[in-house]
Amino acid sequence: MQVYDGLPLPARYWAVLTIGLGLTMAVLDGAIANIALPTIAREVHVNPAASIWVVNAYQLAVTISLLPLAALGDIVGYRRVYQVGLAVFTLASLGCALSHSFAALTLARIVQGFGAAGIMSVNTALVRFIYPRRLVGQGVGINAMVGSVSSAVGPTVAAGILSVASWQWLFAINVPIGLAAFAIAARALPRTPRSDHPFDVSSAVLNAFSFGLLIIGIDGLGHGQDNTVVAVELAAAVGFGAMLIARQLSRTAPLLPVDLMRIPLFALSVATSIAAFTAQGLAYVALPFFLQETLGRTQVETGLLMTPWPLTVAVVAPFAGRLADRHSAGLLGGIGLAALAAGLALLATLPAHPATLDIVWRMTVCGFGFGFFNSPNNRAMIVAAPRDRSGGASGMLATARLLGQTTGAALVALVFGLYPSRGTTLTLALGAAFAGVAAAVSCTRLMRPRAR
Repeated sequence: MQVYDGLPLPARYWAVLTIGLGLTMAVLDGAIANIALPTIAREVHVNPAASIWVVNAYQLAVTISLLPLAALGDIVGYRRVYQVGLAVFTLASLGCALSHSFAALTLARIVQGFGAAGIMSVNTALVRFIYPRRLVGQGVGINAMVGSVSSAVGPTVAAGILSVASWQWLFAINVPIGLAAFAIAARALPRTPRSDHPFDVSSAVLNAFSFGLLIIGIDGLGHGQDNTVVAVELAAAVGFGAMLIARQLSRTAPLLPVDLMRIPLFALSVATSIAAFTAQGLAYVALPFFLQETLGRTQVETGLLMTPWPLTVAVVAPFAGRLADRHSAGLLGGIGLAALAAGLALLATLPAHPATLDIVWRMTVCGFGFGFFNSPNNRAMIVAAPRDRSGGASGMLATARLLGQTTGAALVALVFGLYPSRGTTLTLALGAAFAGVAAAVSCTRLMRPRAR
């Protein structure tokens, strides 16, 4: 099959639109589900602790299926995996909207998570084929902008819907968006080269146990689960992970991309991503507690004070993406992550009674730093891989993000449990430390040849 250097205009615009719609749904869904948990728990008659599974079931389904679906994309084409992911996500959203029991909703959320994984696993791989090689960074930057805007407006959308309709409409809103995205995808997405190796079912099962138990163990550690149970879960995750890695070493196109981890630029970019998203996870979970419980801000005020971070990312990410097409991700990421570390340190040292402006400008510094890091880092990850391994790179990109965010959230719970009176300050300081480590790792890429 002949592979063109990106899609011509205006076909490229339509392809970008369907990618943006899919990403918007996946990001919005996570944000609105979190906001709606108290309402859902009350109306389906479950306690708040049990209602968390509306979020956890979705998150687990996404985590265990990202890499298998990315590998499947290498075999059957990224376009097909993305289209099926859209279809499954849209139908599962309808199932969520029609649910009237906790069991039915949780099952629909599991299916929805598999659909979201289909969308996210090959999202960046498709960007590589939609844009000309010289503009890949710009495409990655637009993706980051869409994700940040969706994250920023998620709580507002959820609050607006809940003020006039039942919680089921939070999921029903995905149906028309999903149908439109699917119709556009069928006509606009590029057909990509396919590999002829079979799908490795055994590796997919080992991957599910490895990452599933790892996420459950990390989450249990942060939420006070019995230490023996957590130790067993993490030990089992390590055991399954060791078997998975051993199986991958002998394969030319492994499901867990150990072949790509041998590429220094790719491995360093993955490490940078995990550390950076851990820092973000620490801040995103801790700050609402600080703003509401320590400073006494309302839920609406908290949402508004959190907004400068993702909105600044949305502004900075496309600019950083364009710079990444010409300059080293190691340098850009190092600058951005140093700014993120400074912003988190400034938040950790806020005065006892800060003015609104004191909070806003510090959040803006964090958003600038994160936006300046994210697009160049994602571009470095995707272009460091051979074109026929774009699916593996795309899946690893999403997996690194989820691992970082999950670790950050668990560390917040752990720190809050150990140091309840100083939890927020210590958590933000820990986030600054992770961002500093990420900056140092990013800068080591300056000694490596730049991927083109």
